[in-house]
Amino acid sequence: MSQFDNVSVVKQANVYFDGKCVSHTVQFADGTKKSVGVVLPSSLTFNTGAPEIMETVAGSVRYRLKGETEWKACPAGERFSIPGNSSFDIEVVGEPYHYVCHFG
Repeated sequence: MSQFDNVSVVKQANVYFDGKCVSHTVQFADGTKKSVGVVLPSSLTFNTGAPEIMETVAGSVRYRLKGETEWKACPAGERFSIPGNSSFDIEVVGEPYHYVCHFG
């Protein structure tokens, strides 16, 4: 799916890591939320509350889940899952990483 229809978007951006990650919250009629954002080239660690699914829209990312030693690649069109109450490392090299984060 290339777009979300019939949603509300929170105008205030979520800005993390000194602007290396910027996203907007998208709210759906059924109460679910997603975030749509961009990560600039960097190496970052994110913490999760709820489980998340990171969908790569454009660019690519390498990620490593908490407790793992191996990095995995997630190119455009693919996704990876992160458990709740955990963390994951990402590495973006070259072009920005465009993503949709699905919560829950």
